[in-house]
Amino acid sequence: MDEPSMPTPPAHSPGPPAPPIPLTELLASKDLGLRRIAGPADADLLWVHTSEMADPYPYLLGGELLLSAGVLLTDPDHYVARLVEAGAAALGFGVRPVHETVPEALIEACDRYGLPLLEVPPETPFTAIARAVWRLMAEARHRELRRVTRAQQALATAAARPDPVPAVLHQLAAQLSGRAVLLTGRGEEVHAAGRRPPPEAAAALARLARVVARERPGSPASATDTHAGTHLAAYALGGGEGLALALATRRREAGDHTVAGIAVVLLSLLAAPHQGADAADRSAALVRLLLGATPAEVAPLLGSPGPWTVIHARRSDGTTADALTAGALGASLGSALVDAGREGDDTIRVLLPSTAGEATREAVGGEAPARREVTPQPGGGEEPPTPPQAPAVTPQPGWTLGVSTPTPLAALDSADLRAARALAHAEATRAPLTVDTPVTGLAALIPPDQAAAHARTLLAPLTPPLADTLRCWLSLHGSWDRTAVALAVHRNTVRQRIGRCAVLLGVDLNDMDVRTELWFALRQE
Repeated sequence: MDEPSMPTPPAHSPGPPAPPIPLTELLASKDLGLRRIAGPADADLLWVHTSEMADPYPYLLGGELLLSAGVLLTDPDHYVARLVEAGAAALGFGVRPVHETVPEALIEACDRYGLPLLEVPPETPFTAIARAVWRLMAEARHRELRRVTRAQQALATAAARPDPVPAVLHQLAAQLSGRAVLLTGRGEEVHAAGRRPPPEAAAALARLARVVARERPGSPASATDTHAGTHLAAYALGGGEGLALALATRRREAGDHTVAGIAVVLLSLLAAPHQGADAADRSAALVRLLLGATPAEVAPLLGSPGPWTVIHARRSDGTTADALTAGALGASLGSALVDAGREGDDTIRVLLPSTAGEATREAVGGEAPARREVTPQPGGGEEPPTPPQAPAVTPQPGWTLGVSTPTPLAALDSADLRAARALAHAEATRAPLTVDTPVTGLAALIPPDQAAAHARTLLAPLTPPLADTLRCWLSLHGSWDRTAVALAVHRNTVRQRIGRCAVLLGVDLNDMDVRTELWFALRQE
């Protein structure tokens, strides 16, 4: 029996170590012989407590199944009222030896206050009920851990997809059987997945997201609410400034908060700006460019003086990538310098700096080389440092890439053009990645200025669209269909343009010597 003391409000507990147990599960244990004789059937049990106090209010935390034989029960109405005030989940009343049956006044009071009342038969010890509740809690905890583990694996797999942010939201919505939305601090929808809630609940969800969006000091990290039976929750993302994950579900189950927490961590990492170059330095570089500095002057702030590689990328399935997905691609390639596309153009452009002092990883699955040792040289000097090396670009699942050769800052515009051509070639040949190869071999023996002058003279009759079509057609070995795919035009248009080129140049394009000379000239541009 509890020791008496002055009544005080129940202390707040951090919560149970296991998920709550529905009362219906305990009643389903036939060996206990429990019978609900009053109050509602729905209740969640967090604890089991036995007390014969006339007023056990000071000793309850809330959520208990209180077991009592009614030794000091004198005023059932006041007794039940105090239990409800303390937050008890249910009352289990044991018959015999004190009471032969459950007092009628107690049944009426439980019905009146909405407290579930269980009749405990004489042959069922209170300890057996407690043991059954702990067993059910252990089983529920095990189910919750298995569910969280499966959800974590599914969310991690989604985060590795080419479109990680939408994929994580879709997987989260499936795991919670609800709606998952990525919102800005102003309530604007960035991505969403799952069944759309009613308009009123959606508006309440947007308001909840604004509460946690970190656009003002002191904003909470998370918030919850309920609207017309829909459970709402919002979580601030640590990496995305002002972004919030908002959830709307029809029911709330054990482990939901943990699963949502895993998604918050993943989305925070995916939405965070890549830290390969310091954000302050990038801002400084932009300001200096706007104020008239040259690219060569600001390049060191971006992590490398050069050379630089330009990458053009498009989604392999033809969909348009958003800014977050483009940023995730940049992070996979190792650069924070990403252009998420222009209006009417779904091409993502990434500027990749060279790596200084260390070789890059091997093209497929290689390990980073060990740190380079400095070798003393005769005369007391040291071996000169390793020059910057071009990064090895690897294919990215779900993307088609066109890559330029490493280029000095002064020639980035031409590298951008070559990356665009490489992307067109990759799409035409259905290759995941095409790298624009530099001029080598015999062609490299001719002085560049003389080669450029010859190319200008030879190709002078051609307009830029005709020259681009001829270059693409030659690079694809005269394939009409692949050239049409690469240029996004009809194959008859390709035939007409190539025919026009032959007329303007006055040559036979079936002649291999002619094709070779034209290809040499087109490569100079």
